[in-house]
Amino acid sequence: MTDVVPRPDADPQRRRTPVMADVARLAGVSHQTVSRVVNGQDNLRPATRERVEEAIRQLGYRPNTAARALVTRRSATIGVIGSKSGYWGPSTVHRTIQAAGREAGYFVSSVNLQSLTRSELVDAIDHLRDQGVEGIVLISATDEAVEVARAQEHLGTPVVVVEGDPDRTHWTVGVDQVAGAELGTQHLIDLGHTDIVHLAGPQEWTEARARLHGWRTAMYAAGLRPSEHVTGDWSAASGFEAGQRIAAREDVTAVFCANDQMALGLLRALSESGRTVPDGRRGVSVVGFDDIPEAPYLVPPLTTVRQDFQAVGRRAIEILRAALSGDPAPGRLINPELVVRASSAAPVERKH
Repeated sequence: MTDVVPRPDADPQRRRTPVMADVARLAGVSHQTVSRVVNGQDNLRPATRERVEEAIRQLGYRPNTAARALVTRRSATIGVIGSKSGYWGPSTVHRTIQAAGREAGYFVSSVNLQSLTRSELVDAIDHLRDQGVEGIVLISATDEAVEVARAQEHLGTPVVVVEGDPDRTHWTVGVDQVAGAELGTQHLIDLGHTDIVHLAGPQEWTEARARLHGWRTAMYAAGLRPSEHVTGDWSAASGFEAGQRIAAREDVTAVFCANDQMALGLLRALSESGRTVPDGRRGVSVVGFDDIPEAPYLVPPLTTVRQDFQAVGRRAIEILRAALSGDPAPGRLINPELVVRASSAAPVERKH
């Protein structure tokens, strides 16, 4: 029978931090066995592992990460680079990566940049490498971010790019943007719309180009000729400005927006221009992209393409772990989902 070792802080006069030897005594195993459990080694019987893990919980033992790094030559630290934009998608991915990283046994060091310029990205990566991180997740899909990530590949620190270009970066993860744009556009086509304009995102972003491509693909597949797209910068303000121009085009009966924020501005512009959404003689159907929390509460509730940002964050950690271990990486693309609400309907026949 294993002797019960009192918690090190049970006696107020001898309060101290529990060490690995305490865990070994409580679990009835050797110091080396505890070390193997702490360092994630697999060559242990399940019953032994469970006994050690229970002793760790009882004692409140926390491994000495500095000492462990000396033994394993691994820092158990990963870096995350994001922006201070505050947009729902990137911020949700960032929070999920932090949580999933901690669950996987990593300390997560985050850097939030004011702008995603090449110099700031390089400085952020150098800062994280100086901290000894094992790998980095970069939450930015601009062309400059992709090029910076590519330049790091020969330096030994894997960089996973969220929504990067799989043709240009070795490690990337994201939602299938082309498929999502095809879903949103095809929904409008199936309703009977033929004059569908695309409110695109900034074309230096890989996501924006992929959604533009998906819109065009769906239009051509339906035998429709896509009109000239209008470009915004992801913000509601740019959606409002573009919406004022779109509202003046009487031939347009539907708009596929590259994100929900621009769709929000578009809805305001259409309303102020006397264009109803989605019904009426001058009605316009609107489909967004992302499914932000506010989407069901807009007027009207917004039809949109949902991205599972939490799944993206978890998959980013899975891919980073595969890169570090040399194991095959899981699939890079996550399927989107069309969420139909009241902002899209069949076009009303117009008399000219």
